[in-house]
This record gives sequence, C-alpha cells and structure tokens, in this order.
Amino acid sequence: MLFSGFSYPFINTATGNKIVLVPLGAIEQHGPHLSVATDTDIVTEIAKAAERRLPNDILLCPTLAFGSSNHHLAFGATISIPPALYTQLIVEIVESLLKSGFKKIVLLNGHGGNITPVKQALSILSNQYDPALNPTIALATYWELAGKIFAGEAPMESPALSHACEYETSLMLHLFPGKVFMENVERAARPDSNGYIAWEDDEPYRGVTVVKQTEFISNNGCSGEPQLATKEKGQHLFGHAVNAVVQFLESFKHWPPIKTLKK
Repeated sequence: MLFSGFSYPFINTATGNKIVLVPLGAIEQHGPHLSVATDTDIVTEIAKAAERRLPNDILLCPTLAFGSSNHHLAFGATISIPPALYTQLIVEIVESLLKSGFKKIVLLNGHGGNITPVKQALSILSNQYDPALNPTIALATYWELAGKIFAGEAPMESPALSHACEYETSLMLHLFPGKVFMENVERAARPDSNGYIAWEDDEPYRGVTVVKQTEFISNNGCSGEPQLATKEKGQHLFGHAVNAVVQFLESFKHWPPIKTLKK
C-alpha cells in the first residue's frame, strides 16, 4: 500500500495495523562511474519490492531522497543535509506519523552517512514518546540486515559494501544500467593501513574510530573494488536484500509493544 496513493481518511483507517516504511536515501557523488542518485535508487527499489511482497502489511512512504552527506561535498554534485539538521528532520517526520496515530515505523536506510544522525533521532524520540505513546520505531539498513551476503560471501570478491564499490556498482548494473559508466571505473587511491582503522575494510574493527572527509580517504570519491562489479552479482545482492527486508518486516509486524519493567 502506497502512502501517496490514498486520501487521508483512508490512510487514517490503517494506523492500527500497518507498518509505515520510510526509505532513506542520499544524493551525492558516487565516484566517476555511478549516478549521484545511487543510494536513493537502490533503497527505493528494495522498498518497492518489499511492499509488493507485503501489500497488506506495509504503508510505503515516498523516499526521503536527500541524506546526510557533508563528507562528500568536496567532490561537488552532492546535496547534503548537515547531520544535526538531518537528525531533527527525522524527528519531525516520525513525529508527524506518531501524531497521525501510527505506532510501528521502520526507517529503511540506504546510505551509511545517515546511520549516526538517525540513531540520534531515535534516542530523542524514545525520550519524548516512550512514556506516553510507547511506539516501536526501528532503523534498518538493508546491507546490515542481509549480513554475510554484503560482507564478502561469494560471489562477491571484496570484503564488504562501502561506497561506489563492487556491491553498489553491481546493484546499479542490475537495477539501472543506464546510470552506470563502467568505462570510467578506476580503483581509488587510499590511505595506508595503520593496523587499527579500516579505511577500506582492510582491518577488522578494533574499537577505534577516526572520521575523515571522503577527499582524505579516496582520490576519486569511490571506494572498494568497483571494477569487479557485474549485473549478475547485482541481481544476487538485490534478491537477498529484498528477502532480508521482508523477513524483518514479517517479524516486526508481530512484535508486541515493549512494556516498562520498572516496578
């Protein structure tokens, strides 16, 4: 069921039994070979496929196309909402849904830069609305839901999804081949490994985080191994991503409200 396809009286009748699904994308540089709409395009297609599988359970909202992408601004062709403002934007969007009576909301994420500000938004919303409304609001990032499929499992040849990488390039070759320019693919120059920071998934996470703008960790705005991408890999990834999202949503619809344990 598409949120944009109905009038408000009809949508208001669905508040008690629908999961509101809000896809989160980004418009940002994706190296010299991918469209700037890559994150938005991929998460939108995954969300649409999930809605087709679960039409009676999902109320699919239009994708929030702009994300938190300040780290890409040096390359141009990026439209970014700064992290603090993005946090507030997510709070306002979810508040609107809560005020309409919805209690189960899933933010389906397709851009890594959105994760931290959305988690901050969830913290704000929990603090404000748990005592009175007790909603269940979840952030779900598609490649994290799919697990090993997006973390080096065959047929993939690089360690994990990153940015304009083997994974995203393969997905776009499958979904939107006209937005992929393989003749421009060039593996990015990257910082040397220091044993602690996984600049390019070349080191396991060891509890140390350093945040740098993309221009400091990639010479051309991409990462990973985009030269290894194929449309067949993209079809494989897409099918597993949709299955993982659908499996989560089928579970989520049965989650009971989480009650306070305070005596």
